[in-house]
Amino acid sequence: MGTTGGPTSPLMTLDAEIRVPTATVQLARFHVHEPADTIRDLRDTYWLDLCLTPRPHNARACYRDHWSPHRFERIGKLMLLPPGEVVQARSDGGPSQASVLCHLVPEALCRWFDGDLHWADRRLEATLDIPDSHLRALLLRLVDELRQPGFASAALVELVVAQIAIELARYCTEIRSRAPAGGLAAWRLRLIDERLRETTAAPSLTELAELCSLSVRQLTRGYRASRGRSIGDHIAESRIDHARALLRGDQSVKAIAYTLGFSSPSSFCFAFRRATGHTPRDYRLRVLRGH
Repeated sequence: MGTTGGPTSPLMTLDAEIRVPTATVQLARFHVHEPADTIRDLRDTYWLDLCLTPRPHNARACYRDHWSPHRFERIGKLMLLPPGEVVQARSDGGPSQASVLCHLVPEALCRWFDGDLHWADRRLEATLDIPDSHLRALLLRLVDELRQPGFASAALVELVVAQIAIELARYCTEIRSRAPAGGLAAWRLRLIDERLRETTAAPSLTELAELCSLSVRQLTRGYRASRGRSIGDHIAESRIDHARALLRGDQSVKAIAYTLGFSSPSSFCFAFRRATGHTPRDYRLRVLRGH
């Protein structure tokens, strides 16, 4: 897996590792004390990650080849990232995070499907936060083996990994067969993402509703059903992402505030600090210093 970073990239240390033919299983710690913006180039294995401690605050991810650059979805306690994808991960930092990682070779999963698994939008989003208790129990069994390996440890890990692959195949099949209830059509979501990509004043709910030929109530309900979060949170987050990008340039903080539609520089500073923990000027200085 290749990794490149933004202002801060998380450092990973390994506490234990077991390799078997179908997977590499690791106990890892991520040190993400500052806001992080990292691009992961997932090459030839699935990345299955069960967080054993709380994730950094506001951890979220974007599939850069599939989603708009301002669409970031929440990362849950258990996530799966498929091979061949470029994932941009962000967080506001926090204490060190411990995880059990299972890097599965694609054949371990593909054998349970008729051909290659198709990673449609709904499946990509659903595997960022997997609520499956069976998978969690299997991964915790691997944690026990990593911490205290016993007789025939590799053989046991291989058997547990096979069960994990079957449970993942069941979960992914369920996503494929489950129709979204009350969600927005793909073309409406695309219009919303395209509008939020514009570096201008944030759109109102009324503007987005008219763009989608819906009432505001239909828009807000449908958006939450489609993406599991409020459209207001998405608008606010995209505006802060625009602010981060503009602060890397040479526009004044005042000019950025009015470009993004804030009523005053002070309201912009308040919103930016609440979202990131830093004032716009502090953030700009950190970027210039490479921190």
